[in-house]
Amino acid sequence: MIERPQRAMVIFAHPDDEIGCAGTIASWTQQGTEVAYVVCTNGNKGTEEMEVTPEHLAQTREREQRNAAAALGVQEVIFLEHPDGELEDNREFRGELVREIRRFRPQVILTHAPMNRSRHAHRDHRMVGTVTLDAVYPYIRDPWHYSELTKAGILPHKVGVVLLWGSESPDEFVDISNTLDIKVQAMLCHRSQFVERPSRDPNRDFGQGMREGAKRAGEPAGLPFAEAFQKMEFRI
Repeated sequence: MIERPQRAMVIFAHPDDEIGCAGTIASWTQQGTEVAYVVCTNGNKGTEEMEVTPEHLAQTREREQRNAAAALGVQEVIFLEHPDGELEDNREFRGELVREIRRFRPQVILTHAPMNRSRHAHRDHRMVGTVTLDAVYPYIRDPWHYSELTKAGILPHKVGVVLLWGSESPDEFVDISNTLDIKVQAMLCHRSQFVERPSRDPNRDFGQGMREGAKRAGEPAGLPFAEAFQKMEFRI
């Protein structure tokens, strides 16, 4: 199992996407890890209800995200506020991630797997995974990439490990037996997505579904409940 870092950053597309690593984060913060979230979009299109405006939904989801982060012991939440569904692999977005990674200086980053050949992933998820990995190497490392940040005192940094959730080939497993209930409660803070969303089965036990998923994730490693990641290491 991966050694607990002193500082970790979670970079994800939409408010609630941290579901892929919330048990790990809860475990780490309980042991003293300082964690920052970077939420790349405002989630303003995540509903089937025509009467809910994008502006109102974005405000709701930001509030829900702050509550969920607090439940997990996350100390800082950065909202980049891109519109839902409109992330692009471009210099602007990459530079935002370079800035936040250099500023916070984590040892470990957790993010979406850029691709999974066994299932289709939301385009924003793919963009975030790809752009995060590009930011980690080489853009945060070299001073003349985004030299405007370097000149402003936001200095280069090296990240040794990136953990990708949603990968078809996980090789790192984190035991979340002691934090699974906290993960469930944190995710229930995202009421607009998991509780009040009309497309959800009203009879579904959301917590039970998460427990079953964590049990399946842990089986390859012989763990009762786990989160599974693909580990990418970078030379530091």
